[in-house]
Amino acid sequence: MDIQIREVEPDEYAALGELTARAYLDDGLLDFGESDWYLGELRDVAKRAAAADVLVAVADGNVLGGVTFVPSGGPMADIAGPGEAEIRMLAVARAARGRGAGEALVRACVDRARAAEGCVRVVLSTQRTMRAAHRIYERLGFVRSPGRDWNPIPDLDDITLLTYELTL
Repeated sequence: MDIQIREVEPDEYAALGELTARAYLDDGLLDFGESDWYLGELRDVAKRAAAADVLVAVADGNVLGGVTFVPSGGPMADIAGPGEAEIRMLAVARAARGRGAGEALVRACVDRARAAEGCVRVVLSTQRTMRAAHRIYERLGFVRSPGRDWNPIPDLDDITLLTYELTL
């Protein structure tokens, strides 16, 4: 399959938002299901595209997945510090998994980070159950950085996000 990675186009915002939301919902990654506050963030591709780089994996005219790349100092960063870029909201449609779209999206983010002046590291947060994503990160040289693990909802102890980093 010939997968192309490029920036999302405005007419694809709704499709990518729904693809991302479905991936998180269907994989049981949202603790509050359809009522989870984060679902709105996942669907709001226009908001992400205005503040960061939103990339899509496309094959045969179909969007297979997407990712948000936050350059150093970007307003969408959760954990990135000075000189760090961040990867967020990686999602691949269930029917497209195992074809290399996720890895191609992560590689594209790493390439953008390497091309960014002053960027020395790429960081990301992930859930414990996202094992397929962990394998991609580790295959590409990311290492766990447990000292940076964090909880987006401090009142719920079981939502700790794991962090990975790649020094460029």
